[in-house]
Amino acid sequence: MPGLSQLEFNAIREIAGGHITVASKLNEYAQKCSDPKIKQMFEKAATDAKDSAKKLASML
Repeated sequence: MPGLSQLEFNAIREIAGGHITVASKLNEYAQKCSDPKIKQMFEKAATDAKDSAKKLASML
């Protein structure tokens, strides 16, 4: 995305990195779950977080 200031670039990069961290933690929680519905909930949330990170990264 042209015209981003360095501050905006850094903010988007930091937010995207946060989403990647959350996705990793959610996947870890899903692996430890024995309840299939909760496991599925964590896996979906992890996928959503990864997708958000990709969208944010595409703005850079």
